[in-house]
Amino acid sequence: EIHAQLLTQSKMFCRCANDYFSAQPNTRVCPVCLGLPGALPVINEQAVRNTVLTGLALNCSIPPFAKFDRKNYFYPDLVKNYQISQYDLPLCLDGWMDVETSAGTRRLRITRVHLEEDTGKLTHVSRAGEEYSLIDYNRSGVPLMEIVSYHDMHTVGEVNQYIHKIHSLLRHL
Repeated sequence: EIHAQLLTQSKMFCRCANDYFSAQPNTRVCPVCLGLPGALPVINEQAVRNTVLTGLALNCSIPPFAKFDRKNYFYPDLVKNYQISQYDLPLCLDGWMDVETSAGTRRLRITRVHLEEDTGKLTHVSRAGEEYSLIDYNRSGVPLMEIVSYHDMHTVGEVNQYIHKIHSLLRHL
């Protein structure tokens, strides 16, 4: 799996700014990305476009229907106790990428390219003998694109070629 944060102006399911890097902790949040009762998500159209564009560049098929699911688990930095992700009906399916190896060209298959939202960020602190964790939810809800490949890579060289080629493709797109 390769996760790539999408550089959209807003988060995946709300209008909060996606420029959390230099923001003060917990200042880029709203009822939607905090999962407050009654808050309804609205999908980020640009994130969908970026993901479909990536899927096309990876020779994927684009199904006529996709859906989002709740992936339930508890982590301290996952404020809602679930992540909105795609499981059985992703945006992009069954692609491939060719890489050059010492043995020639190898075709590496892509299972899927889908969207999900990122979690918050934990920072573990130790001061004056006290240990505690700080939670910043600014990153919570940032759009993540996940590229999932089959188990086709057999050497470190193939993995290295694949990662560099994906990185280059995403930077270009």
